[in-house]
Parts: sequence; structure tokens; C-alpha cells
Amino acid sequence: MNKGQVIKATGNRYNVIFNDKVVHCVLKGKFKTKEFKTTNPIAVGDFVGFDFEKDTSYGLIKKIYERKNVLMRKSTNLSRQIHIIATNIDFAILLATISKPTTYPMFIDRFLVACEANNIEAVIVFNKIDIYNDEEKETLKSYKKVYEEIGYKCLEISVKENINIDKIHKLIENKTIVISGNSGVGKSSLINALEPGLKLKTSEISEYHEQGKHTTTFTEMHKIGKGNIIDTPGIRGFGLNNIKKEELSLFFPEMRKIKDNCKFNNCTHTHEPQCAVKLAVENGKINQLRYKNYLSIFYDEDDKHRLDKYV
Repeated sequence: MNKGQVIKATGNRYNVIFNDKVVHCVLKGKFKTKEFKTTNPIAVGDFVGFDFEKDTSYGLIKKIYERKNVLMRKSTNLSRQIHIIATNIDFAILLATISKPTTYPMFIDRFLVACEANNIEAVIVFNKIDIYNDEEKETLKSYKKVYEEIGYKCLEISVKENINIDKIHKLIENKTIVISGNSGVGKSSLINALEPGLKLKTSEISEYHEQGKHTTTFTEMHKIGKGNIIDTPGIRGFGLNNIKKEELSLFFPEMRKIKDNCKFNNCTHTHEPQCAVKLAVENGKINQLRYKNYLSIFYDEDDKHRLDKYV
């Protein structure tokens, strides 16, 4: 059996890199009949075992090797199924923008929780710094302060003006990373800036809705120098339903550090007395909107605080 890595997934067809060549593969029937808890049994980044079909150059996938990690999200707002975004990654980049379009803190926090839950290092990269007015620059400054104090790496870039793109190059060297974010934040444009020969399709955002159009319609891994970057379709929501409520605070680093100071071992930081987390919020040691977003995720209210700004 041959072993390769999935670099593109479209429906039930997969491009697998094997001996520096791309093999077009399909899934063996038994995998299709299994009751998977995810919408996609195989994802970009997976290492798979396959055999060539007789007298053809096509492969038949027969095995999925154990994954180092998995980045997942809820399939849709109305679905309870899980969709695998990517697997076997070294870290994840969330590409965010303060405006055109606006990346809201709720989206950022849900993404970070998904990474924390799967032991994936996350980096927040703020794009389009060349277009921000004074108020937006202050918003960016406050965002960075909150997330850097928690321990997340934050970078400021402008793809259009080629600002700090070299820092992204250094970041992904010898790594396999996944890049995610809302439609229109510039994922495809960033990848083109990192590797101009790819010429990925890009489009302007809607001036009326200030939302991007889905220029990437499937997940694909691209070779960037000595590293790999997995491009994903734009995501408008990052639903979480594979995390137990009683474990949610473990994926907020600032809460995880002090949860043992709560009176009750099983404290959910919602209603219990003598809660160290709630006290930290009151004292300004934990950001109030981060706590609001924690509550929103805890009570499974996807968009309750979607339009909030940092307080």
C-alpha cells in the first residue's frame, strides 16, 4: 500500500501527493458506509494509504493514518455535524480585519477555543493595516493588547502594501499551517503574496454589505518555500459543538490559570459564589467581552454578542 498526504479535497475526490507527484484518488466504498460523526471522513492534511486501480493512474484510498491533530468547526449554524477543516498542522493562522470586512471578537474567540481544544497553536494576523482610520487603529491596538496579554502571538500586515509579509514567510518556514478567517479578509491574496506563482483567484469585498465573496470554494494545501499552507473557504461562523460545557473554561487561557482558586472544583464561572473568574472580570484582570463570549459559547448562543465591540 502506498502512503501519501491529501492536499486537496473536493466532494469525494482527493488529490494526494506521493513521490512528489499528484495522484487523483477516491474513497473506498467501506469508508462511505461507515457512520462518521463528521461531514467529511478525510480532510486536507490527512496521511492516507492507497492502491492504484488496475491499469490506471488513479488511486483508491483504503486507510487513514492516525492524526496528530484536527481543526474542526460546526458544519452550519443549523447542523449539529462537525466539519474537519484540516489535520496534521503545526499551527493555525486566523487572518482578521478591523473593517472591510469586520472580524468580530466572537469569531476570534470561537476560533481560539477550537485551536485550544485540539492543542493547536494559534496566531492572529491583522490584515489591511494600510486602510484603517484613527478609530480603527485604536480598536486594533485594544484587540492586540487583550490577546497578547493572554499569550497569543499577533501580527499586523498589509498584503496590498507588502507590509510585514516577510514575517509570515519566516513564520511558516518548515511548517504546515492552516489559514482561516471570514470571507474577504485576504487569505488568497496573502498566499499569492507569499508565492506569486500560484495566482489564486481573488475578489473585492461588497461595498454595500462589507462582506467578502467566497473565492476559495474548497480546502487546498499549497507549497510555500520550505513550508505548506492550507487555504480554506471563508467562514462566516465558527460554531462549536464538540466541546463539553464543563470543560469550556480550560480553553480560555486566562480562566484556566485561575480556575483552581474557585470555591467549587466543578465551577462553571456562570452563577456559582466565590468564583475566581468572575472576580477577575470585576477587577479588570479578565477582559469583559472575552467573558461575555465565554458565556455565549457556554449557553450555545452563536451570535448573541456578534456585534459587540471591546469594552
